[in-house]
Amino acid sequence: MAATGTEKQGSKAFYVTTPIYYVNDAPHLGHAYTTVAGDVLTRWHRQRGEKVWYLTGTDEHGQKIMRTAEANGVTPQEWCDKLVEEAWKPLWEHLNIANDDFIRTTQKRHTDRVQEFVQDLYDKDEIYKGGYEGPYCVGCEEYKLPGDLIEAEDGTKLCAVHKKPVEILKEENYFFKLSEYGPKLLEFYEANPGFIQPESARNEVVNFVKQGLEDLSISRSTFDWGVPVPWDDKHVIYVWIDALLNYATAVGYNENPAKFDETFPANVHLIGKDILRFHAVIWPAMLMAQGLPVPGRVAANGWLMVGGEKMSKSNLTGIKPQDLTSHFGVDAYRWYFLRAIAFGQDGSFSWEDFSARYTSELANDYGNLASRVAAMVGKYFGGELPASTADGDAEKAIHEGLAKAVATADAKIGEELDFQGGILAIFDFVKQVNGYITEQEPWKVAKDESDEGRARLATILYTAAESLRAVAVLLNPIMPETSQALWDSLGAEASRGALAAQPVQSSATWGQLPAGATVTKGAVLFPRLEEPKKD
Repeated sequence: MAATGTEKQGSKAFYVTTPIYYVNDAPHLGHAYTTVAGDVLTRWHRQRGEKVWYLTGTDEHGQKIMRTAEANGVTPQEWCDKLVEEAWKPLWEHLNIANDDFIRTTQKRHTDRVQEFVQDLYDKDEIYKGGYEGPYCVGCEEYKLPGDLIEAEDGTKLCAVHKKPVEILKEENYFFKLSEYGPKLLEFYEANPGFIQPESARNEVVNFVKQGLEDLSISRSTFDWGVPVPWDDKHVIYVWIDALLNYATAVGYNENPAKFDETFPANVHLIGKDILRFHAVIWPAMLMAQGLPVPGRVAANGWLMVGGEKMSKSNLTGIKPQDLTSHFGVDAYRWYFLRAIAFGQDGSFSWEDFSARYTSELANDYGNLASRVAAMVGKYFGGELPASTADGDAEKAIHEGLAKAVATADAKIGEELDFQGGILAIFDFVKQVNGYITEQEPWKVAKDESDEGRARLATILYTAAESLRAVAVLLNPIMPETSQALWDSLGAEASRGALAAQPVQSSATWGQLPAGATVTKGAVLFPRLEEPKKD
């Protein structure tokens, strides 16, 4: 899906990435949470008029994929192809994700560049051959340190993430000299305090690196589903080295220098906190070793919890996004998780909370406001938006309220990744407009048929409609289908593209909705929820 926006040419793109998701199963709410956040962030920056690049994709190598494919009686490539085409891509389309690229780690454009990157490190003496033995979690595709394990009642060592027994692996591998980059990383963290977010994640990484880094095993020789090590085809490249490099290979590393220079490095890597060390320690160390620039920010979102457990397939708490969109709608789905959960913190999902917020904030506060305004313009002015000619202190307060909402939302969403704070600022303005209508009582003013009475009524309804026009601009990155429907209702169809492409700040410029526009009461933006069917 193409996103609307006016791009500033000749400047570096605002480059945002999601993790590339492991295709051992279909996507659940946790995957969609991160992807929707990235979509909202990039749509916001597009709407500012910036050049943007949004990347997502799938991680398709490694032992876990190989075992899953074998269990399903197909080859690893057949398994990946099926999951990507039948589950992952269709879901992103369903959720209106406007990604610019979708990278798959089995694509030649990626695998060739991975081999070149690793070969360069080997030639620079950053990689050496050695042996390793230790506890390995296939689910994480990672050797575990003692502090990463928990103990079952029978004494079995378990991965703290997956709650499954680890395997003791012993193999000859190639190692990246990660230990040498500890001081450089600490110096970088000190100079760039905003590199890792939130603060709790930054503290975790800094403390981890201060304890001393071990060299990293970057190859595997006990299975063959991976990118072959170019100088030793008995080994495949460790899946995490393979995966992290997608952020470079997808934007032209060693293939399209112009594209690479105008895109790389990422401004924001959006990740789950369980893969923080890979992105905040290993990835920047690899880039330092190669002499490439380090990303601007690694932002770790929290976990979505169900019944006190992290939402995942292995914990049997994986919920399909379609289970919710079929009931609440896609736009409400995109809005809810960013509204209900502070980005960077864990948050619990419940059907009851979603229903309550939908009814209170979307249906009653926002949707009902749009319906009331359209109905009153139809009733009192025959559906033709009147001009505002009698502004007073009440209207000035609305103008100032909008300016405040725009400034706050732009700072919160566009810069701080505080999606919840930005959405709350927008809906505070929605509440202000509702209060304005309640106080001005246009249904009573309509009884005054004098010129002054008609001018006052016109001003009230224009103010309410123009407020809705601005709210639709602010909510367009979050709820694009609803914004389109509201613009249509306000008679803004002819200039919808320009409205959508306005820099965010200009939504505070009053008077963009033309008097004389045809206002119609369209379909209810947020219909009353049907009771979910019970088995």
